[in-house]
Amino acid sequence: LTLAQEWKSTLWEVQLSALGNDILPARYLRNYGTVGMAGQKNLLQSCVAIIGAGGLGGWIIELLARMGVGRLVVVDGDSFEDSNLNRQNLATLGNLGTAKAVAARRRAAEINGAVTVKGHATWLTEDNAREILKPAQVVVDALDNVPTRFILQDAARELGIPLIHGAIAGYQGQVTTIFPGDAGFKILYPGAGEGPTRGTEVTLGTPAATPPMVASWQVQETVKIILGQGETLRHRLLYLDALSGTAEVLHLSG
Repeated sequence: LTLAQEWKSTLWEVQLSALGNDILPARYLRNYGTVGMAGQKNLLQSCVAIIGAGGLGGWIIELLARMGVGRLVVVDGDSFEDSNLNRQNLATLGNLGTAKAVAARRRAAEINGAVTVKGHATWLTEDNAREILKPAQVVVDALDNVPTRFILQDAARELGIPLIHGAIAGYQGQVTTIFPGDAGFKILYPGAGEGPTRGTEVTLGTPAATPPMVASWQVQETVKIILGQGETLRHRLLYLDALSGTAEVLHLSG
């Protein structure tokens, strides 16, 4: 922060300059063993779109900011209410009634001043999806309804952007990675348009620990794609059941 003030630069510019000169900012010391210097620089130069800033999205935003992803695009037309307090990372007594997209920007600034958040206090629609997602290298699905997921997948496919899906209900959650051209939600939700638009979280509820459990996997998938590391969950569904203490990987085809 001191250097940024002295040089009349942004924290993003200072961190990027340091990484470009093989100087690792202390805040990223515990990232180094997994992403390295070049990987940290890559993260800082990347943009990720998070669609939904509630149960899943709030934790995703928190973790991406801590990892040092330099630009986040957050889309959510909702505001915080009492019922969000049990599980949503961004929900506090002090910001009830605040737009979730606004709270996301404030929280990211508190965590890492080098991270810029473009908040869209609106719902994702057929009309705005492509324009909103255009800057992103990866888009993360933190939605709670099926129709918007199909809008999101169609827009991501047209833009050539990988999509990280996550869904939660009760003690259970699921994660998969969908690349442009993959069937994706056509396999996961084959009866879309015929059944309910909301998932089983409406009846099962969502205890506090389920959203961060799934969000953590979504963030790991995001980082792997940005850095080209490891094996993603493409064509595979990770199904987590904290109640039974099991994790299964289901192969998707179609």
